[in-house]
Amino acid sequence: MKKGLITILVIAAVALAAFLWVKSVYNSMVTADEAVSAAWSQVENVYQRRADLIPNLVATVKGYAAHEQETLEGVIEARSRATQITVDPTDLDEEEIQKFQQAQGELGSALGRLLALSESYPDLKANENFKELQAQIEGTENRIATERMKYNEAARTYNTMVRSFPKNIIASAFDFETKGYFKAAEGAQEAPKVEF
Repeated sequence: MKKGLITILVIAAVALAAFLWVKSVYNSMVTADEAVSAAWSQVENVYQRRADLIPNLVATVKGYAAHEQETLEGVIEARSRATQITVDPTDLDEEEIQKFQQAQGELGSALGRLLALSESYPDLKANENFKELQAQIEGTENRIATERMKYNEAARTYNTMVRSFPKNIIASAFDFETKGYFKAAEGAQEAPKVEF
């Protein structure tokens, strides 16, 4: 009778320990997943800040460079495409992030062309409103880089957790999947050629 009771207690202790371990691993994965979602929200937030600055910048440039209609329309169209692409934080895979990053990159290129117009229009370049908007956009670009880095770090921590043994067993049992990363744009590894 004592051996049966001891056996039951040992089995119960092992089952309780296993349950507590699974619970701890699951909760840590949920916490890491939420950290990735929060980091993604910040990425979207700073991209939205940039998108919100663009109408004011376009209006300011339009007053000085109205005949640059093609450039102005290009920025507006790129902004529209970039703001239409949304990524579900629960589905942050490589392909979805790539689509998002491509649309944002197109907007960044169009915005760069718009800002470059100031070189051709000295009055625009001297306009205080334009200079303030340009400074805000530059600051936002720095924030974007910072938030993308923070997102990648949160995704790396999460991905390491769900891919490490034995946590990967719990991750697959509860459908925790790896998250995608922001990557450098194609050709970014090559230094630009400077000619004098």
